[in-house]
Amino acid sequence: MKMNLSIIIPIYNEEKRLERNLPKIKKYLSGFQGKHELLLIDDGSSDNTRKVIKEFSKKNRKLNIKLNKKRKNQGKGYSVKEGVFLSKHNLILFTDADLSTPINEADKLLKYTKNYDVIIASRDLPESKVIGQPFYRKIMGRIFSFSTLLITGLRIRDTQCGFKMFSRKSARLIFKRSTINRFGFDPELLYIAKKHNFKIKEVPVIWTNDTESKVNSVKDSFQMLLDLFRIRINDWLRKKYN
Repeated sequence: MKMNLSIIIPIYNEEKRLERNLPKIKKYLSGFQGKHELLLIDDGSSDNTRKVIKEFSKKNRKLNIKLNKKRKNQGKGYSVKEGVFLSKHNLILFTDADLSTPINEADKLLKYTKNYDVIIASRDLPESKVIGQPFYRKIMGRIFSFSTLLITGLRIRDTQCGFKMFSRKSARLIFKRSTINRFGFDPELLYIAKKHNFKIKEVPVIWTNDTESKVNSVKDSFQMLLDLFRIRINDWLRKKYN
């Protein structure tokens, strides 16, 4: 299988992170053997995010950068979904703008694309290297993983790491059926993948905690817990995932 790669980055008010991290992505893609594109999906930013992207794109046309049309804020899940349906290559990776998982960790995921449909980065495998994660976030992560297993039946150790790769076939089917637009969208994607018998692989990666993270540990965790119940309700009552 040819390794032609679409990288999707959901973005909301990320001008400073983009200035730091777009050159890192450029360096990675300069050594990538297949065709590639970089989809920067702006989720209604109010800062200079779009200006930074346009200036970088003009200077780096070989990166095949795509920027979505300006719109209001809809959520990370909505943005990743938009990127999937704008993408054109046979492998699709989405990653966070902070690059908590370094972009070159994509090579670890690419090794499994021949035998798996969905390959996800994990911070909770013995070989994973996690740097600077506060103790309370580790505990909350374990609690959420247990809740995910209890409510959805997903036996995945880390559903929330924002570094996931899909075959084009699996991505288009999964995202067509996804309904959750904000931070709880990850377990829904994996639930749909499991329901359609796509093969899922967890891969240990390096991950560094971002002290400027926009995730509210209490508010967003509570919403994600509610989203787990929403996943089951969607499946039981509405059959949205068939």
